[in-house]
Amino acid sequence: MAFASSLSPSYSLPNLSSMPMNSITTLNKIYPSSLLHRRPIFRVCCNSQLQGRDSSNFNLFASVTSADVLLDEAVEQVRLPKGDTWSIHKFGGTCVGTSERIQNVASIVVKDESERKLVVVSAMSKVTDMMYDLIHKAQARDDSYVTALDAVLEKHKSTAIDLLKGDDLNKFLERLHQDINNLKAMLRAIYIAGHATESFSDFVAGHGELWSAELLSSIIRKSGLKCACMDTRDVLIVNPTSSDQVDPDYVESGRRLEKWYSQNSSDIIVATGFIASTPENIPTTLKRDGSDFSAAIMGALFKARQVTIWTDVDGVYSADPRKVSEAVVLNKLSYQEAWEMSYFGANVLHPRTIIPVMKYDIPIVIRNIFNLSAPGTTICRLADFENEDGLEFTVKGFATIDNLALVNVEGTGMAGVPGTSSAIFGAVKDVGANVIMISQASSEHSVCFAVPEKEVKAVAAALESRFRQALSAGRLSQIAVIPNCSILAAVGQKMASTPGVSATLFSALAKANINIRAIAQGCSEYNVTVVVKREDCVKALRAVHSRFYLSRTTIAMGIIGPGLIGGTLLDQLKEQAAVLKENSNIDLRVLGLTGSKIMLLSDMGVDLSTWRDQLEENGEKADMEKFVRHVHNNHFIPNTVIVDCTADSSIASHYHDWLRRGIHVVTPNKKANSGPLELYLKLRTLQRQSYTHYFYEGTVGAGLPIISTLQGLLETGDKILRIEGIFSGTLSYIFNNFEGARAFSEVVKEAKEAGYTEPDPRDDLSGTDVARKVIILARESGLKLELSDIPIQSLVPDPLKDVPSAEEFMEQLHKYDQDLAKQRQEAEATGEVLRYVGVVDVVNQKGTVELRRYKKEHPFAQLSGSDNIIAFSTQRYEKQPLIVRGPGAGAEVTAGGVFSDILRLASYLGAPS
Repeated sequence: MAFASSLSPSYSLPNLSSMPMNSITTLNKIYPSSLLHRRPIFRVCCNSQLQGRDSSNFNLFASVTSADVLLDEAVEQVRLPKGDTWSIHKFGGTCVGTSERIQNVASIVVKDESERKLVVVSAMSKVTDMMYDLIHKAQARDDSYVTALDAVLEKHKSTAIDLLKGDDLNKFLERLHQDINNLKAMLRAIYIAGHATESFSDFVAGHGELWSAELLSSIIRKSGLKCACMDTRDVLIVNPTSSDQVDPDYVESGRRLEKWYSQNSSDIIVATGFIASTPENIPTTLKRDGSDFSAAIMGALFKARQVTIWTDVDGVYSADPRKVSEAVVLNKLSYQEAWEMSYFGANVLHPRTIIPVMKYDIPIVIRNIFNLSAPGTTICRLADFENEDGLEFTVKGFATIDNLALVNVEGTGMAGVPGTSSAIFGAVKDVGANVIMISQASSEHSVCFAVPEKEVKAVAAALESRFRQALSAGRLSQIAVIPNCSILAAVGQKMASTPGVSATLFSALAKANINIRAIAQGCSEYNVTVVVKREDCVKALRAVHSRFYLSRTTIAMGIIGPGLIGGTLLDQLKEQAAVLKENSNIDLRVLGLTGSKIMLLSDMGVDLSTWRDQLEENGEKADMEKFVRHVHNNHFIPNTVIVDCTADSSIASHYHDWLRRGIHVVTPNKKANSGPLELYLKLRTLQRQSYTHYFYEGTVGAGLPIISTLQGLLETGDKILRIEGIFSGTLSYIFNNFEGARAFSEVVKEAKEAGYTEPDPRDDLSGTDVARKVIILARESGLKLELSDIPIQSLVPDPLKDVPSAEEFMEQLHKYDQDLAKQRQEAEATGEVLRYVGVVDVVNQKGTVELRRYKKEHPFAQLSGSDNIIAFSTQRYEKQPLIVRGPGAGAEVTAGGVFSDILRLASYLGAPS
């Protein structure tokens, strides 16, 4: 196959009319006038095997002779077979970036079992950028363009030496040097002129594709297969429509393809991507993503069975994997879905790439050249039924566009006035701005639209000028610019007509505390678009993606206090996390845990099987603000919960701020709900006014459903009369075992050794902990009481309240056994037992904590171990109280209660019940 020089006479050089005369003179010295001005009829580019002669003897400037015409007529009898026998492959710059990768591409082409193959190749990786850099340097009269061109030469020379040998290598290098010399002369002319037209730039930039196509075709021929090399400037004819768009001329391109094939028939063709010619035979390019466009156009011209785009990713993802690490590869997309996603910035294909293949229903397959086992993504025409299997199939993906501004034109004078929108967008058009999205209220009171932020200043000025009179007269109230915006688009076929999609989308954004600034949904039913703050964009993207793709509920967790209760909770999470994700679609991820001195942070989630070792080995100095910021602003998981497993009032003081920032709070810490009444009311008000949740079941009954039972009674309209119960597992254990001749101090010691008490038993015996539980239940019942309003009967003897240590307290406690022994004897004498209880008297609006006597047949007297028991007397349960009973102490039980609250949160956020 003879390689066509980049200065083939099949097309004309760019128009020189815009170049200075001294530059034209220079070019005339380089190229003969016959080449610069003559428009030849055709170029002979024939395979050496077919012609039986050395292509190097081909005369570039040979004129058309009668013999040539006769040859042309004979060859034209070879017709181009079109249809399913052809498959199109496109390999991007990354795929042909090195000699090893070019060899790999050749192997893929050779192994493809299609009857006929056309392969479109880009320039080697970075080469197109290098070529444009040459032009920029020459225009700037930067002498370094010479060394930069040498680098281009060396890159291709070394690649050829790796791949080719003998005559193949010599011929390629000879042509390469010839092209480099020509380019050097042309760049010199640009250097002198200080200017290069777009046509000249396109001509220079297209050389990379010529070289990579010739290298690949030579390697394929080395395997013994016939392979033709196509310079697509001889075939693809396009009409430039703007600085970054061209329209293919399919009729003329088809005619030229037939002629080219009649002269170069082969079952394997390697074609240059990116480059084409104008109807005047001036070299040009297909602009952005031109090689993909080339492949699609070729697919349409050949009416191929399939177009495969080879790249370095496994396919089209449900979202940008750089922003959403758990984005999934989509198996199939419709043409329209791919179009919408690419328009909104997804790294799929340029929208125009899809147009040529849609007409003939030619599938496009996106494959990963570095992972041949991945099936990739097929873009094709999907039947309606393929998208009616639920939300997961209806919403295919999400894409974003950043760096936008929202322009809002508002005024009562707009309503019902014909031509207002036309005037608005006419002004925008006049400044050349690109409108990305439009949203208009049905009342016609306002129109808002998104434009690139770099263009908004000119847009605002144009609108203010155009509507100056309307603004001064008050018909328009304002032209407002909202900067720092991003667009988030949800894309899916028939999405808008599927019930629940929009609701799910907006719910996910609301629960992630994302404010929507504008909404647009077209009648095409392929996308729903929202405008959000730029700083919220990634979080919004991850919120909606998580809702539709990861699991129904994905929650980022921060655990404060990995001590006894917190550590037990982490162990429970480790055992259950996988089961919850598999069976209930609940994905819980601990992104951080912190104690008072050190903390452990993780971007993707702490390995719960080794969290203790990680905290010790990789922990850093505890910083509460940094901890919360890391867990909440991870921009990966939309829902955040802080789990406070401490009894620290300083930690509880942060709850209001966390809730205000959209962070859910789960805690067994009683300090917030039993602290100052004003702070409690602020917490509950904020909780009711937002989508942020605050769960605290563990504050009263450890793992018992006391708070939820009380709330359920109130929410269903019942009226609470009285709540009475044994709220302390420690004191329950003590008085359940304080019987017979046993001394009180002996039982306290036993409880401490069994781990039922706090390190200092006075914390339990003082009754303060029970009083906090009473005040929490009183407030939940509607009473506005302070902790100081609750009278407490302390079991700590007055002389021992101020002893310095728990050890000393325990040593002296036996001296005061007599008083409680006497009370026990008096109770036993009347068939009663002693129980330490808390009471909420709603009718009389008071609460008490005291030691009381109960008959042995009373439910409170039937307890064993450390069980708690709570009796609710209500209008519905007045004669026979509703009783909740169960274990009320121990790390396992309390941690289980906290875990239950976390799952309750997951249910509120959308997990299946």
